[in-house]
Amino acid sequence: MTAVMMIPIYSVRTGQVEQINPVVKSDAEWRAVLTPQQFDVARKRGTELAFTGKYHDGKKNGVYLCACCRTELFLSDAKFDSGTGWPIFSTPVSDHNVRAQTDRSHGMVRIEVLCARCGAHLGHVFEDGPPPTHKRYCMNSASLTLAQQEK
Repeated sequence: MTAVMMIPIYSVRTGQVEQINPVVKSDAEWRAVLTPQQFDVARKRGTELAFTGKYHDGKKNGVYLCACCRTELFLSDAKFDSGTGWPIFSTPVSDHNVRAQTDRSHGMVRIEVLCARCGAHLGHVFEDGPPPTHKRYCMNSASLTLAQQEK
């Protein structure tokens, strides 16, 4: 029997990095729990059209979670309007919760952002955001779910 490699994920609730199991499922298992659009975007690296996602202009307070595994990814306080038509964040909850890799699809070179726990495609990060991070995490609403919080 092979041991499952635990991964570090930051928890907003506890304020600590915790060692947890990665989430690994087959396409059939993901299809059973995701909408067709969520599956296309999060599992097959698709994208939603600009200005069509439910969070592109949302102003509600809370934590944006991975739609696939519910890992905490972005706080609403880090969200800003870039005018691009997707939910945009200046920073993730923690670098532990997302990972980045080079994406050479569509004749471009970009940095793809993935959920560190389940590998879901979230979107891309660009270096043209506002200070202090100068990052623009351009995410797909289909890859996110908002856990609302009262302020």
